[in-house]
Amino acid sequence: MAAFIFQRGLLQSRTTVKNWAATGKRGILSAVYVDSTIWEQRKKEEHSLADLANLMDRTYEKNLPVSSLTLSRFIDTISSREHVDQTEYYLYKFRHSPNCFYLRDWIIHSWIRKCLKFGAQDKALYTVQNKVQFGIIPDSFTFNILLDSFIKDENYENAMAAVTEIMIQEDFSKVSTQLLSLYTMYKYLATKSELTWEEEKNLGASLFLVGLKQTNTVGLSSQLYGLALLGKVELQKGLRAVYHLMPLMWTPGYLNRALKVMEDVALLPEDVKLCQEAVDVLGDILHLAPEPKVSPEDSKDSEDAPKQTPPEENEVLRLPEYLKHFKELNSKLHSLGKVESRKLLTLTTQLVEEKLQASEEEDVAKYKEKLEEWEKERTMLVEREQEMKEKAKEMMEMKKKANAAT
Repeated sequence: MAAFIFQRGLLQSRTTVKNWAATGKRGILSAVYVDSTIWEQRKKEEHSLADLANLMDRTYEKNLPVSSLTLSRFIDTISSREHVDQTEYYLYKFRHSPNCFYLRDWIIHSWIRKCLKFGAQDKALYTVQNKVQFGIIPDSFTFNILLDSFIKDENYENAMAAVTEIMIQEDFSKVSTQLLSLYTMYKYLATKSELTWEEEKNLGASLFLVGLKQTNTVGLSSQLYGLALLGKVELQKGLRAVYHLMPLMWTPGYLNRALKVMEDVALLPEDVKLCQEAVDVLGDILHLAPEPKVSPEDSKDSEDAPKQTPPEENEVLRLPEYLKHFKELNSKLHSLGKVESRKLLTLTTQLVEEKLQASEEEDVAKYKEKLEEWEKERTMLVEREQEMKEKAKEMMEMKKKANAAT
């Protein structure tokens, strides 16, 4: 389609992470983690971006599928932000082609790397958010370097959007991703004075799901914070608004689950506490929630068959019970000394400093192993491609001989 556009120079970007908590614009991940040297030094084929674009255009014009290798070579040859913008078209075309299932993990990784290299984090996030249109579903390592780039730029709005995508993917398995996500969310909360109900839902679900992965004060407080926000959405917008297109339970009672977290913490060892910040969020929601209203019709006996009450209305009716139970649990936690006065952002920063290095080392080791696997897969595909070209050439020659004989 627009092959003639592709001519630009190269840009280089490196991230320094020393004393990230105390210095200006710094990412959280170490320089070793985000360094692209190993990736850039892998074996690559030399191609012209314009020629590859022409090849894909001609192939699509013939209603034929473009191979994943061609798309991979195209992305590898990107050398400017303009090229990044143009690649969006070919990612879209590939996603809507018969070969869409063959968008390899290493192609997605390469795409995100190129976006970061040429300052196009917004484009990377856009394609991740529109996964139906582009098929970009990064692995944990790739998500981490994208998330860290937003943190480095102090762009917590986009960082939170990235965390939301990780949550929807249910990909909080790596400790490094958990720590980056927790730090992002509490930084995001520190910069936002008001949240829409959609933001509360995304934040609540992300806090709850990542909190399940941590059995410490930060993790349990995050569960409480997240369930409280989800309970608020359940009250105001209904249960379906909570679980629709989300990896959440569709059974009512999110505020009750938040209270259950408080009950559980009261029974845990002394070193596990709940942050006052999270407790206050739940308390404010319960105190400010609407009072249950009973109409005269509801108080009269009716001969008609009873109508099913919507789940959110049942929750409203239980608010006085929830508030009473909350006050009891809050008093109990204080008496046991199980309420932490420090802010969640402070505790999360401390947790990152304690745990990130070990998880980074594990991630980098697995990343190097994955690079070897990707290279084996790519080599196999190149060999298969060459075999198919040779067979096609032989068939063409046989066809020519047959035509000449007649």
